[in-house]
Amino acid sequence: MHLIGLIVLLASCLATAHAGMARAQAEDAAVAQTAAMAADARSDAVAQPSLEDLLWIARPVVVFADTPNDPRFHQQLDMLAERKDEFVERDVEVLVDTDPAALGPLRTALRPRGFGLVLIDKDGTVVQRRPAPTTARELINLIDRLPSRHQETGSHRQ
Repeated sequence: MHLIGLIVLLASCLATAHAGMARAQAEDAAVAQTAAMAADARSDAVAQPSLEDLLWIARPVVVFADTPNDPRFHQQLDMLAERKDEFVERDVEVLVDTDPAALGPLRTALRPRGFGLVLIDKDGTVVQRRPAPTTARELINLIDRLPSRHQETGSHRQ
């Protein structure tokens, strides 16, 4: 009977050790994925145009998050991607910043707190700031009501 108890204890220890190793491997994979996403976000930040580059050319939509892992950040990018063609038609350029420690030019100019979305018109005017994810439909409707958009489409309706 004593031998069976020892075998059960040994099996339990092995199962616990195996579960711990699997958990550690999963954590290592998550850390590696987070590091890769952060590197991608930093490289995107380097590759993306500045607000000055877009003046009179495009309407920047800037998405801020304190980390690329923020679910609101992913939700916002997914919502923007749903109607990508309509944003292209309206000269929208999506810019992202997920590294608050870097104090990049977007953060310096727009001073976000945590997650946020900022819509900027072609003349550089901040049209709207949103502290939560915003649907593509809401943004498109907002853009379509801008005087600059009325000039582009030849519409006199406001």
